[in-house]
Amino acid sequence: MSTPLQPQMPEQPETREENFAGSPKPELPALKPRIPRWMHRLELFLRVMVRIYVGVLVVLLPWTRLWDSNPFFAHHPAAAVYLLHGSVRGVVSGLGLLNLWIALQDAVHYRDM
Repeated sequence: MSTPLQPQMPEQPETREENFAGSPKPELPALKPRIPRWMHRLELFLRVMVRIYVGVLVVLLPWTRLWDSNPFFAHHPAAAVYLLHGSVRGVVSGLGLLNLWIALQDAVHYRDM
């Protein structure tokens, strides 16, 4: 009796990674960067303070004389018509409020790692 011919599979080499020279790669331990907790807290403090400062500045600036007597408006009177409009000032102030909200959220929802 004859048996059906089955294709023979070539032998599989061991599954290990090798470098270009053919020697196995050394196993490296997983390195985690250790950033001190105080540095995380300092970064959070600075980030919140900058956002609060910028937020207050952007909320209040459109309603001051600095916004009205801007030299940019003297050179571009067409842009001044739109930028002096109350709704544009309100949108800019709204962006400042959004910045303040983000700063508050960062400060309240901070978790130590």
